[in-house]
Amino acid sequence: MELNKNPIVQFSKWYDEALLKGIEFPEACCLSTISENNYPDGRMVLMKSFNDDGFVFFTNSKSNKGKHLNKNPRGSLTFYWETLSKQVRIQGNISVISDSDSDQYFSSRPRGSQIGAWASLQSKQLRERDELDQRVLKFEKKYLDVEIPRPPHWKGYLLIPKRIEFWIGKENRLHDRFLYEFVNQGWEINRLYP
Repeated sequence: MELNKNPIVQFSKWYDEALLKGIEFPEACCLSTISENNYPDGRMVLMKSFNDDGFVFFTNSKSNKGKHLNKNPRGSLTFYWETLSKQVRIQGNISVISDSDSDQYFSSRPRGSQIGAWASLQSKQLRERDELDQRVLKFEKKYLDVEIPRPPHWKGYLLIPKRIEFWIGKENRLHDRFLYEFVNQGWEINRLYP
């Protein structure tokens, strides 16, 4: 199999293939962080953009994942496109993107999602659903007929890759695996046993 020497270009080819196949939410991936108790903690997020700098996602910095990243700014993203029988695992350091970039993306979100970012006390205990519904109504009234600003705790994060593994499912579990590692200012590629 011929791979591009740049893993971001290779990822872009696979991502475009997922788009062309009509896969719903090809940007969905599992973000794994390390908890305060040093346990891995994974959840699905939506990757919003990527380029040679890395992979961007957005979340509430007061959520569990936000707290994890504040304490230990390392993580991984795992993409799995079943109909393609392809998976990509990305490990790296994670940093907060600029407020202006977060503002720009927040302003493009649907109004209901913007209200939700204000209303949800993400990861905190919720006694009953009505409590959340009341918070939604409160912020709908507060921002009635005006532009909704980005909550200061709602931020964008950039995962800067250090390792990217491309996996292709094959018969008899004899899969193809290729690992890119960033070493000495460049990417090294090695094939791995399945």
